[in-house]
Amino acid sequence: MVSSARPARGPLWVYSIAWWCLTPLLLVSLLWRAWRQPGYLSAWPERFGWITRRSGVARQLLWVHAVSVGETRASESLVRALAARWPDADLLLTHMTPTGRATGATVFADLISAGRLRQAWLPWDYPGASRRFLARMRPTLGMLIETEVWPNLLAAANRQRVPMALVNARLSERSLRKGLRWRSLIEPALQGLDLVLAQTPSDAARLAHLGRQAVPVVGNLKFDIEPPAAMIARGIRWRECLLSLGARQGVIVVASTRDGEESMFLDAWRQHVGLTVDSSRPLLVIVPRHPQRFDQVVELARAQGWRTSRRSAFGEGDPDLSAAQSDVMVGDSMGEMFAWYAVGDAAIIGGSFAPLGGQNLIEACAVGCPVVLGPHTFNFEQISEDAVSADAAVRVGNAADALAQALALVENSGRRQQVSAAALAFAAQHRGATQRTVASLAPLVERPVSRSA
Repeated sequence: MVSSARPARGPLWVYSIAWWCLTPLLLVSLLWRAWRQPGYLSAWPERFGWITRRSGVARQLLWVHAVSVGETRASESLVRALAARWPDADLLLTHMTPTGRATGATVFADLISAGRLRQAWLPWDYPGASRRFLARMRPTLGMLIETEVWPNLLAAANRQRVPMALVNARLSERSLRKGLRWRSLIEPALQGLDLVLAQTPSDAARLAHLGRQAVPVVGNLKFDIEPPAAMIARGIRWRECLLSLGARQGVIVVASTRDGEESMFLDAWRQHVGLTVDSSRPLLVIVPRHPQRFDQVVELARAQGWRTSRRSAFGEGDPDLSAAQSDVMVGDSMGEMFAWYAVGDAAIIGGSFAPLGGQNLIEACAVGCPVVLGPHTFNFEQISEDAVSADAAVRVGNAADALAQALALVENSGRRQQVSAAALAFAAQHRGATQRTVASLAPLVERPVSRSA
C-alpha cells in the first residue's frame, strides 16, 4: 500500500524555492566538479529529470538509488537478489557521483550487458524534476539506500502512487541533530515512506526521534557482499611479489583515506621508521578514497622524500622490483579494495582519523584482514563497537598509534592470525540482511498496481 502521508506544504514550498534560488550555485558547482571529474557532465539533462522515457512499461521496474561508491557497493547483494527473485523485472540504478556510477558499471556489468539493468543520475530535488523522472520511468518500487531522504522526490512519488522504501537505513547522532533542526521537512518525508528498514537498533531509535516509529531492524547489506575470488587471488599474487622482490617483512594498508589523513600517516610513518633506505621494513600502501586526489597524494609522498610507487604503474601485471622496493605505494585505482585487503597484514580504515565518520570496515573483515580504527567512526558506530568487542578490530586515538598497532600485527604472526580469524567470524555472523530486506520488500513489489497520473 502506498503511504498516504504528505509533507506540510509550507516547509516543502520554502525548500523548493531554496532549490531554485541555489540553481546558479549548483551549476557552477557542477562545472567545477566536472573540471576535476568530467563524468559529472555526462548525461547532465538527467539532473533535471530529462531522462529517456522507458519503453516496455508493462514490465515491472525495480529502482535502487545508491548515491556514491559506498552505497553502490552496499546495493550489490540487494540488486542481485531482486534480479533473481523477479527475473522478468527491469532494474534501474541511480547515482549522484561519477565514481558511484563507474562503480555500478563495473559491479553490474553482467546485468547491464544482459539488458536487465540501466543506470542514470537521480535528478536534483526540484519538484518538476522529480515528477518528470518518475513519470518517465514509472517504477514499480523505489528503494533509497542508507540516508537518501529527498522531500520533493518522496512527495512526487506519493502523488504518483509509487511506493518508496528506505533500506539499509542509518542515522548517526550528528545526522540526527541536523535532522531535528529541519524536522518540519524531514519528519513528513520519513512518514511518507512506505517502508524503512534499519541497520541497527540504534539507527531505529534515532529514526524514531525524527518521527518514524517502529522501524524494523534487518542488519547491514554490506555484510552480504561476497569478496570476489578474482580480487582475492590478485591480492595474494601482489603480496607474494612485494614480499619476495623487496624482501619485505609485511604490508600495511591505509584504506579509503580522506583529505588531510595522508599527511598524518606519512608524518607518523617517519616517526616509526625514519627516511633511511630499508627495503626489508613493511611497505606502506595508501589508498585514497577519491580518485581525483590520486596525483595529489603521490606528490605529497614524494615531496616528503619517500620512494613512492603507484598501483597504476603495473597495469594488468604484477608489482615489479621498483614497486617492491618503494617506501610508499599509492593505490591509484578504483574497485580493488578487496585485493588490497588480501595484500595487507593489517588495514587502517581512513575517514576515522579526521572527524568524518569513518569508512567501511566490513570488506576488510570479510577478507580476514585485521582492522585498526581511529576515533571518528560515527557513520559506522554500532559496527565499529561490535568489531572491537569481537576482537576483529582495535581502536586507537591517532595515526601514530594506528601504525604502531599495525606494525605489532606484522611482527606477531600468531596475534595476526587470531585477529584475522575473529574478523572472518565477525563478518559471517552478521550476514543475512539481504534475505530479510527482500522478504520485507516483496509485498510492495507484488501489490496490485494502482496509479494516478
